[in-house]
Amino acid sequence: MSLNRQEKAVVIEEVAAEIAKAKSVVVAEYRGLDVASVTVLRKTARESGVYLRVLKNTLVRRAVAGTSFEELSSQLTGPLMYAISEDPVAAAKVLSGFAKTNDKLVIKAGALPNSVLDLAGIKALAELPSREELLAKLLGTMQAPIAQFARTLNEVPTKFVRGLAAVRDQKEAA
Repeated sequence: MSLNRQEKAVVIEEVAAEIAKAKSVVVAEYRGLDVASVTVLRKTARESGVYLRVLKNTLVRRAVAGTSFEELSSQLTGPLMYAISEDPVAAAKVLSGFAKTNDKLVIKAGALPNSVLDLAGIKALAELPSREELLAKLLGTMQAPIAQFARTLNEVPTKFVRGLAAVRDQKEAA
């Protein structure tokens, strides 16, 4: 079903709004995927906060024109599915994870602001920990010295009490 001019303008505006707040875009060819697989992929993407949509390449070219993702335009050929994410890692993780279990989804390219990524770059990006994981690691690293200091301070009175108990036991035995 083809879109009329006004519907195309609405789609371009919607995609341009998503691109404006995006930190990464991943493009994959979906040729041969059945509806059930695509539904699972869409559900996974929605849960991860990834905007996933099948779009006409000409509309996407117009939407990315003048943005930091404009270099991606040269990669847009064939039937493509677009994953757009505010988290730089989320789109790559969702599509790479799905592509591992389903060989019909072929990741073509991706982009971070002002740089285009190939398949190896997308896989490397997908292997990075997510923002939440990185924040948890940072918090753990920041808390470690304080926790160790608290254990050290607690050890002094504990050793003192153990020493007194040993002296008491020694006097009782004598």
